[in-house]
Amino acid sequence: MRQRVAIVTDSTASIPLDVADQLGISVVQLELKVGEEHNDERRVPHAQLAEAMREGTPVATGEPPAPAFFWNYSDAVAGGAEAIISVHISEGLSRTCDSARTAAAEIGIPVYVVDSRLVGLSLGFSVIAAAEAAASGATPQGVMSVLDRRLRSTMQLLYVDTLEYLQRGGRIGRAQAWLGQALSIKPVLALKEGIIDQQAKGIGTDRALKKAVSTAVQRAGNSPVDIGVEHFEFADRAKQVLDELRSQLPQIRRATVAETSAILGAHAGPGALGVTVSPA
Repeated sequence: MRQRVAIVTDSTASIPLDVADQLGISVVQLELKVGEEHNDERRVPHAQLAEAMREGTPVATGEPPAPAFFWNYSDAVAGGAEAIISVHISEGLSRTCDSARTAAAEIGIPVYVVDSRLVGLSLGFSVIAAAEAAASGATPQGVMSVLDRRLRSTMQLLYVDTLEYLQRGGRIGRAQAWLGQALSIKPVLALKEGIIDQQAKGIGTDRALKKAVSTAVQRAGNSPVDIGVEHFEFADRAKQVLDELRSQLPQIRRATVAETSAILGAHAGPGALGVTVSPA
């Protein structure tokens, strides 16, 4: 059966390639500049990026250009799609939606550009839910309804080893960055209204991550959930956090541990870890 609704997202959604291929999700790459080298983010190895950041090499991120969206949308039209739902990183963090809207104005079928107000696997799980609805033959309105419910109910927490990199990128103030470094306060952050905000504080990594786990468990309750842990150069601890979530949550539908996108790593820094709870 021909799929009526095409789903497009961006590389910050951290969707595994095999899942994207299976569900027909088109992924547009954000751009990353490390020193003088400019690439799609998928072409930048995490170890190389982390080393550059530790050495103080300038790192900059950028939204995909509008033509990248145009060609993805054109491919969907050529494949027989009647509508496109294009779901992206929070506008509070990136201008990706602006590029998508510019391209959408040139396409001959309806294109719904959605600011997810999320990023990472929180965005990814919502996109997967939308793609599953589209694959089942749902109308554009039906897919949008599924997507909206997921986006509104999903929670994302972020642990960073240091506030330095968020401060460099202008995501927090200088005073907050200094305080966190001076007192070894490891913050648990959250995306609220599409921007990064403080959720809790822990003295040291162990206490901060315990706070993240307890907050996630409280949010999940007894409902079926998808859970995800993503990391930037913090693989062992990411697996431990996922194991703790598995042991405390009664109804897990999907559990994922993954490397985060290089774009998120460039802002959060080595040793960052994200936790997603997405009610299923």
